[in-house]
Amino acid sequence: MTIALRHARVSYGPLEALHGVTLVAPGPGLTVLLGRNGSGRTTALRALAGAVPLSGGAVVWDGADVTRLHAYERARRGLCFVPERRAVFGSLTVRENLELAAPRQDFGPALDAYPQLLPLLSRRAGTLSGGEQRMLALSRALLTRARVVLVDEPAQGMSPTVAARTYELLDGLDASVVVAEQRLPPGLRGRPGRTTYVHELRRGALVFSGEAAEWGQEPAGSTRNESPGVGRNGVGPRSGHRPPSPSG
Repeated sequence: MTIALRHARVSYGPLEALHGVTLVAPGPGLTVLLGRNGSGRTTALRALAGAVPLSGGAVVWDGADVTRLHAYERARRGLCFVPERRAVFGSLTVRENLELAAPRQDFGPALDAYPQLLPLLSRRAGTLSGGEQRMLALSRALLTRARVVLVDEPAQGMSPTVAARTYELLDGLDASVVVAEQRLPPGLRGRPGRTTYVHELRRGALVFSGEAAEWGQEPAGSTRNESPGVGRNGVGPRSGHRPPSPSG
């Protein structure tokens, strides 16, 4: 279930948004792409999904180069992408949105995950609040039973309690789950028996790769290395447990 970018470059016209980024998201498990607005985290997620083309490098999925596969072909192979915006069909009801994603129209697991949606089944999705739309979008992702799940800011608009529940759900999936966030969500550091990987992007380059427990642990007086993918020792991710290589 491992998916990876290998020396990936993405350009929007004359501007390059990703500068040869290499990162790995092993599965089953949770990987967080961190970065401020403009850092390239959303672009990296969209590149994995096939929503933007690469101008260089490759996307590797379980050892196979899928760079030339369109987004719909990746979806057919078991990839689910939940963008930050327009992640639901606004003109359809909540029930109809769930029925599109549910095998044999059994969407009970989605309501178990987010019981807040039950009284909203007859409402059109476009009339829901931002947090309710995120719950609906993620419910649809849970129903697809995908092998790779990519989500841009999954907890946007949610209360802290629902956000924590959302990360529990994503972390429990039998899939490679990759999320893009501006900040590392609480509770992902130092969990017994669970490892969350973090890749931090800045200005289109990778500045950290490692485990969540190590992210942000800087020696006194130091500044974070700006070189893509280089850790404190100058030779790679700072994590003592390095994720698998992009080749599989």
